[in-house]
Amino acid sequence: MSLLHFTSSSEHKLYCLLMPCFIPAYTSENVFGFLKKRILTHASVAAVERRVTSLQQTLLRRRNRHCVPDVRDIFTPPEKVRGCARTHTHTHTHTLRLIILCQHQRVSESTVNYIYKAETELNVEVAFSEQALTYRDNHQRLKVTASSNSPDDKLPNFKLLRDKTGQTRIGDLSPLDMKKVRRLVLVESTALFDTAGIDLKAHKAVKVKTKESGLFGVPLVTLLDQDQRQAAGTKVPLILQRLISHIEKEGLDTEGLLRIPGAAIRLKSLCQDLESSFWGGHNGVFDWQQLKQHDAASLLKMLIRELPHPLLTVEYLNAFIAVNKLPTKKQQLQALNLLVLLLPEANRDTLKALVEFFKRVIDHQAKNKMTLNNVSVVMAPNIFMFKGFRSKVTEQQEFSMATSTANIVRLLIRYQNLLWTIPKFIMTQVRHQNMESLRKQNKERESSQGFIRVQAPQFSKVSMAVQLTEELQAADVLTRFLSQDSSVAVKREELCLYETGGNIKERCLDGETYMKDLFQVNPTAEWVIRAVQR
Repeated sequence: MSLLHFTSSSEHKLYCLLMPCFIPAYTSENVFGFLKKRILTHASVAAVERRVTSLQQTLLRRRNRHCVPDVRDIFTPPEKVRGCARTHTHTHTHTLRLIILCQHQRVSESTVNYIYKAETELNVEVAFSEQALTYRDNHQRLKVTASSNSPDDKLPNFKLLRDKTGQTRIGDLSPLDMKKVRRLVLVESTALFDTAGIDLKAHKAVKVKTKESGLFGVPLVTLLDQDQRQAAGTKVPLILQRLISHIEKEGLDTEGLLRIPGAAIRLKSLCQDLESSFWGGHNGVFDWQQLKQHDAASLLKMLIRELPHPLLTVEYLNAFIAVNKLPTKKQQLQALNLLVLLLPEANRDTLKALVEFFKRVIDHQAKNKMTLNNVSVVMAPNIFMFKGFRSKVTEQQEFSMATSTANIVRLLIRYQNLLWTIPKFIMTQVRHQNMESLRKQNKERESSQGFIRVQAPQFSKVSMAVQLTEELQAADVLTRFLSQDSSVAVKREELCLYETGGNIKERCLDGETYMKDLFQVNPTAEWVIRAVQR
């Protein structure tokens, strides 16, 4: 990946100015570390520099607020006119940029063309913003227009290019590495939208009175705090889990499931009963036998809809909506992948539980008549129209928004297995950061040539030496370990081989990971077998 080399003056400028105008979540130390390690791509750097320039202009306007403007500033030619002469050169420059980028990565120019020819394959080794830049430049030159709309049965069967170092899913990394992932993804997602010319404005926060306890109209974090006092480690609200399991227990073949509403008076009474008796106590235990399936589905929708803050968060709601403006399904999918990674853990886990449930409903569409499109149209208003926003819009605005956001829900459901993964180029950047830290601490050590030592401190066989071969996979290591230690009581599927240390904090390995290839990427790692921690 081509990395921009900052001068000391520009580093200082970005260090001082980037924080308040671009990435409020970053600390000054983190931003400076990003720039010193030179891990940003050209598109990401361009996104950062645009925001630096914007802040400088804002500060200048504030200082000169009471100055009389120069007449030449008032009658400045429109930007479009001034930019016309540069269009061809600008396009040509950006096309060459990716070719140079790929040459730096020892990738041929034919691979550059492959990025947008193989529309069903997702390239996760090159930054999404750089791929979008190449697509834009080539389509501008060829004057090609692309439609992002397609019916359910025409949605591409996207697949990830298989990587011998293994696929990384959300949940495989340690919290420390995930924090680095989110910072990198924030820069990359901003660059991707910038490349498409989409100006994202932050959603205005709406002050809403929130309840401090209960089930409906309670913030997601509060719901989870309540649940974790009852069941430690809860990641998805228990009321949501219970409603989903009840609907599935009654059967998913019911026609109009999620679409047909329950009776309003009955729903109000059920809400009150759930609020008072969901946890049992002196009010008794809620009678789930009396809950009809359509009523349960309506309660599920109400639970999401009545959240005082959106499930997709105030910070990123407009970004999710803006995904529709991206020119191709591939770019829309790439943007959603990044946005899912940006969500707080509680929101991301709850969204995953929902889309998995929707997929199971759609699997029964022959009986329940709920296709991908039907479920998306029904659920989009409940996911995007949160309580604090609904009271501020007209019925016409609500209808228009529901129509435009249905496509986003379609993609979330259809491609959920891809969206909850971490792109390899992000993992490469994380490893680069960690390796820089290792070099500073002088903790690199030599590894035995051709062998790795796999540790299993939880079991009687605490370690074993494994010879690396071209075909050795993580699953083979687990199989070999289990065959040599008969005292292991844990099921095979509950065990995972972890990559620990070196240039990654911790990662649960995909069973198809080729160990020799991964060893070459992270030669100073330790390899540990233990029970999966999800």
